[in-house]
Amino acid sequence: MNWITNFVRPKIRAVLENKKETPDNLWHKCKGCGQLLYLKDYLEVQSVCSHCGFHGRIDPVTRFKTTFNDGEYTLIDVPKPVEDPLKFRDQKRYTDRLKAARAKSDFDDAMAVAYGKVGTVNAVLAVQSFLFMGGSMGMAVGNGIVAAAETAVAKKAPLVLFAAAGGARMQEGILSLMQMPRTTVAVEMVKDAGLPYIVVLTDPTTGGVTASYAMLGDVQIAEPNALICFAGPRVIKDTIREELPEGFQKSEYLFEHGMVDMIVHRHEMRDNLINLLSLLMKQPKAA
Repeated sequence: MNWITNFVRPKIRAVLENKKETPDNLWHKCKGCGQLLYLKDYLEVQSVCSHCGFHGRIDPVTRFKTTFNDGEYTLIDVPKPVEDPLKFRDQKRYTDRLKAARAKSDFDDAMAVAYGKVGTVNAVLAVQSFLFMGGSMGMAVGNGIVAAAETAVAKKAPLVLFAAAGGARMQEGILSLMQMPRTTVAVEMVKDAGLPYIVVLTDPTTGGVTASYAMLGDVQIAEPNALICFAGPRVIKDTIREELPEGFQKSEYLFEHGMVDMIVHRHEMRDNLINLLSLLMKQPKAA
């Protein structure tokens, strides 16, 4: 009888199988100050660093739950566009990139739309997720904004849009750029109906998104220290070959120069939206 094979090896295998592996996602490193934060606590405070106040990126579900009353809302269906119309491929096929992004997301693309009550006002929220391919603007994002605008008009409800994007989605070429005028028309449809359109600019909001629907709000709100621009600071610096002002293209700089109306901390966002929506819709803040 081989005691190593028949006795020792099964014992070792049993120990290894019963060993609880330590998760590799217990901690989050703040991009603002570099502090290590316990991930569970970090997520409970809506991804805001408890040391420096840096606002991390959050997903649409978190936005919906922390904005709508009691976290209750109804998702609005967003029509699916033709996938990979240009048969695009760089280092990977576009279809493979979409599959990988969807595996990490609750939604099929970067824009999610929901309807519910914010305070005493029924509102439509459109949330763009930077976590889905950098929030890039493609046909699906355009479809989401059009669906949000049509729902707002049909329900006579204000539209609140949380923007976060690295720009247009290059894998869709000119079809992506066409979403700029298309979403502008959708926003105008809401305004023509006499309904408020509020934009919340988060980090980052750049490129064609900033050149279209993200800067058309009746009220422009920004989260603290968010990068908001068309071309990034490095591109501008290399083009004009001059040093840029400190904090250039951040929320605070844009507020000082009149490009945003207010800067609101994420923990105070819901209360501010309740105040704004009740004022613009001429409804009381409390029932």
